[in-house]
Amino acid sequence: MREALRQAAIAFEKDEVPVGCVIVHNGQIIARAYNQIKMLKDPTAHAEMIAITQAAAHFKNERLTDCDIYATMEPCPMCAGAMVLARIRHLYFAALDVKAGAAGSVVNVLKNESLNHRVPHTHGILEEESRSLIQEFFKGKRINRVQGTVGRVQKNKYCD
Repeated sequence: MREALRQAAIAFEKDEVPVGCVIVHNGQIIARAYNQIKMLKDPTAHAEMIAITQAAAHFKNERLTDCDIYATMEPCPMCAGAMVLARIRHLYFAALDVKAGAAGSVVNVLKNESLNHRVPHTHGILEEESRSLIQEFFKGKRINRVQGTVGRVQKNKYCD
């Protein structure tokens, strides 16, 4: 999880939502990624999706049955669906995502009985560190938005 947090910190530095992910096989990290949505102009460029693509390329196989994922945040429905399709063995994640989480917070794609695979998951690993990074990121976004608004008001020709 510490390496996933390092990946999230890279995302933070690049002004991306700070989510990081690693995939482990036989105790070795075989894929690592961070969110790159803004950089790649791609709404699917979530850390988990990029890491799953890397791992599939590593094995030259779409099935990752002996792999575990470590992510700093609960996956969204897209990422959870990809984990199911890849047949991930286990997901470990740090912080819950109460707005969009698909491992139980909003929906539970990972344990949906209608799907052909279920992904067991464990959360809370380094949760405080992950939550703090995300909160700091969005706090900075709110401050920048307020400062930007103030700047525009001051420049408005209708304000004296």
